Amino acid sequence: MVLAAVMSRVKEHTLGCSSSPKLCKPVAKQSAGAVGSATGKVLAHNSSEEDQLCSRSREDMLIYVLNHKGRPLMPCSPRKARLLLEGGKVKVVSRKPFTIQWVVPTRSYTQPISLGLDPGYGTVGFSAVTAKKELVSGEVRLRTDVSKKLTKRRMYRRNRRNRLWYRPARFLNRRKPKGWLPPSVQHKLDSHLRLVTWLKKLLPLTKVVVEVANFDIQKIKNPNIKGKEYQEGEQKGFWNIREYVLWRDNYTCQKCHGRSGDKVLQVHHIRGKRNGATNRPEELITVCKTCHERHHRGIDLIQIKKIKDFKAETFMSIVRWKLVDKLKELFSDVSVTFGYLTKGKRIELHLPKTHSNDAFVIAGGNNQVRVKPFYLKQMRRNNRRLERLIKGKRCIRRQRYKLQAGDLVRYNNKLWTVGGVIAAGTSVALVDKNNFWKYPSPKKVELVCYGKGFI
Repeated sequence: MVLAAVMSRVKEHTLGCSSSPKLCKPVAKQSAGAVGSATGKVLAHNSSEEDQLCSRSREDMLIYVLNHKGRPLMPCSPRKARLLLEGGKVKVVSRKPFTIQWVVPTRSYTQPISLGLDPGYGTVGFSAVTAKKELVSGEVRLRTDVSKKLTKRRMYRRNRRNRLWYRPARFLNRRKPKGWLPPSVQHKLDSHLRLVTWLKKLLPLTKVVVEVANFDIQKIKNPNIKGKEYQEGEQKGFWNIREYVLWRDNYTCQKCHGRSGDKVLQVHHIRGKRNGATNRPEELITVCKTCHERHHRGIDLIQIKKIKDFKAETFMSIVRWKLVDKLKELFSDVSVTFGYLTKGKRIELHLPKTHSNDAFVIAGGNNQVRVKPFYLKQMRRNNRRLERLIKGKRCIRRQRYKLQAGDLVRYNNKLWTVGGVIAAGTSVALVDKNNFWKYPSPKKVELVCYGKGFI
């Protein structure tokens, strides 16, 4: 019975087709314990929610393999994976991407594999290549809402502490450890490391190449900066800049133009500090005290043209070099490259500008057989917000829901993606690949696999 179940999984969810170049036959019905996609095919990019022709080149369809101790080996073809599963020598351990593991001892022969990493503020490209072919390729879209989540957490925490009769002083017992980074920057660094660690579990990587953007962020803001001016920072000379802004605006409020009658003038940052505001004159505006206070109560001041900021560049100039130092603790061979070298090689290979193509070039790709890239999205694993306002009433969440957004579940013998839990946990929102929604009870839903951060 166990062997029959394994065979069913392989036939329905690993290959689902013969060796002849014909279309795969659709699977009529899935078994309750099957591990695979509803379409019954494993794709080259390991996204099992899409259809694909079996006439694709055999070289770009790969199944990842682990030895009996869980260490990665070289990937194999779907045909070889099917034969191994039929013989009972391996077992299925992961669905996305499709991964098998030997249940009997085997030789751990591997080849040199180079991983190219294209770090980014919003998207990270990755590609692993050997001398003959590319083994994995794709892009990861990172979260960009961490700063806003931290602001909300601070607001909720402050409200809770303000309800206490007595709050112990805590401003003297906090010390930042050595190498401390702001939480939003630390999250970017951890996300890159988490991606590399995940790839290291799939492939026996031997070399990592990281592209570092070597530019001077302060020189971009001030082309004439030199010497000790780097240590003086943007706050030095602020009062001089303040007087210049007041003079530039003719000592007149730029919102009411003096109609409020308030003669106390202040200099306002058009963008908040959270959004990367600096003391450049083009980011400052003259307002009266009355208009300034009205603005911070939620009333907009004035429509100003969008200002070019360097928030992403500042983040990545910190993260990239920190990432290189962390990777040296995981790999013996870590090297860096620069953007102009990547661009020149990519143009020479006639490749379009994408993060996955840049990563392929960074890894040393040249004429290797390519695989179709797959795309990941980073989502937070747990919703840690305990309280929220519903119709003006403060509500406290009493339990953690088992299902989270991005999880894959089965409902009515069909695969769905969880969009969230609603109605105080009595219903779960499900969406299929056709963007059709259902709202059943969580008791009627069977969990297939968790999103695990990257989906």
